[in-house]
Amino acid sequence: MSLSILTAAEAANLVRPDQVLVVGGNGGTGVPEAILEALETRFHDTRSPSNLTLIHVTGIGAVTEKGLCRLAHEGMVSRVFGSNFGLQLPLMKLIVENRVAGYNLPQGVMSQMFRAQAGKMPGVVTHVGLGTYMDPRQDGGRMNARAEEPFVELTELAGREWLFYRMPLPDICILRGTSADEDGYIAMEHEATTREDMSIAQAVHNNGGTVIVQVKRLVKRGSLHPQLVKIPGFLVDHVVVEPEQMQTYTTGYDPARCGETRVPISSIAPDPLTERRVIARRAAMELRSDEVVNLGVGVSAMIPNVTAEEGIEDMITLTVEAGVIGGVPGYAREFGTAYNPRAIIDQPYQFDFYDGGGLDCAFLSFAEVDPEGNVNVTRFGDRYDGAGGFIDITQNAKRLVFSGTLTGGGLRCAPAEGEMKITTEGRMRKFVGKVGQISFNGAQARAKGQEVTFVTERAVFRLEADGLVLVEVAPGVRLREDVLDQMAFAPRISETLKLMEAALFRTGAMDLKTRLTGENNGH
Repeated sequence: MSLSILTAAEAANLVRPDQVLVVGGNGGTGVPEAILEALETRFHDTRSPSNLTLIHVTGIGAVTEKGLCRLAHEGMVSRVFGSNFGLQLPLMKLIVENRVAGYNLPQGVMSQMFRAQAGKMPGVVTHVGLGTYMDPRQDGGRMNARAEEPFVELTELAGREWLFYRMPLPDICILRGTSADEDGYIAMEHEATTREDMSIAQAVHNNGGTVIVQVKRLVKRGSLHPQLVKIPGFLVDHVVVEPEQMQTYTTGYDPARCGETRVPISSIAPDPLTERRVIARRAAMELRSDEVVNLGVGVSAMIPNVTAEEGIEDMITLTVEAGVIGGVPGYAREFGTAYNPRAIIDQPYQFDFYDGGGLDCAFLSFAEVDPEGNVNVTRFGDRYDGAGGFIDITQNAKRLVFSGTLTGGGLRCAPAEGEMKITTEGRMRKFVGKVGQISFNGAQARAKGQEVTFVTERAVFRLEADGLVLVEVAPGVRLREDVLDQMAFAPRISETLKLMEAALFRTGAMDLKTRLTGENNGH
């Protein structure tokens, strides 16, 4: 085989107007940044390619720069499919302003979609999304008025309701690996995630399209370990070599994030004690020994730092939807990766496990909560973030812990001397009469018997048969003025209402190891 090696600019020139373009990556990891930069430069210089349909499985970018922020130009993209847009605000802005057609599908469904397309199947049939805004009886995953064509259908099979998802067939993809040999075989030995790049390459190839892969280096033919090869050479049309390729947007290369080495957990410094740290610590109290759990973005992504300080990371298995299993997951620009992972699998397989109910517990964020326990994390104010893996995970985990501050917009508070001190109340209520969009269906959760907890910096709630119940308040917080008056509805107050533990509001470990080794952790 003769390997075609191109510059980033030459690769960018292969993208033609009106094509369906798939870009690989996960947050700030696995992003073919050099080619995306060249593609943006080409558009600025020539106004081409234009009218692209852009597909990405997860948010790719650094919020306001890099990644798909580079492609957020009116005229360049006319339609976009993605699971989350929080890391690419310029693209979100185009959707909010109805300047591109925006479609939001669940992250797991999208990752599995490429396997379906590779096998010439019409799409993905799943229970994921029923009763949420993915359901065509609500929004059908359409993010704005310009998204007119339906891509989600309600169907019935074997006496049950299902959702049938489909996507346009891809014409070209831009992916990333670490090494390419002389025949185009792609290994990912320095990658912190392997994503769904193999499935994307198969789908594009089997549709007669073009597969482009950015790598860090070229190596001798046949020298790559076959277990590290993620994309065989016959699927790869062109390779771009970028020696300065970074592992994530903040890390050049950390061997502890891809399994090459392991670092002592004691080397991970505890986060500063803030209200977000308090929430993460209280959420961590819901962990149970030997369980497999998922950690979402936001405050929940701070829980691994708590487990590291408490020395309990080996007593549970922390997972992230990108495919990382075990270790201590990172957050912010390192989200999706982990220190000392025990395994890194392709994302579709992670979601197979999630969708089938394999998770014991999941920790996620909330933006709005209503009396029925419905949660909105996807559309509020001028933000159309999208679901990411939120719907796949929340509909299927046995237990759920939602985390966030009680109010938002200017809230100023801090833990001190074993209490929570609120100095300036937030302008926006998060516990509302009715959520703006149903990302999680509380009634559905109650019917299935899921255990649901809501953790804030000053109060803890449980979802019971009659709705939300207040079960804990923070020491130093006034029940009426600081909790109930800051909610748009009156939750039932538990007859056994108690104080949140004072240790949450002090620095130093809380001895969670003793809690986890106790019989069923006191539950």
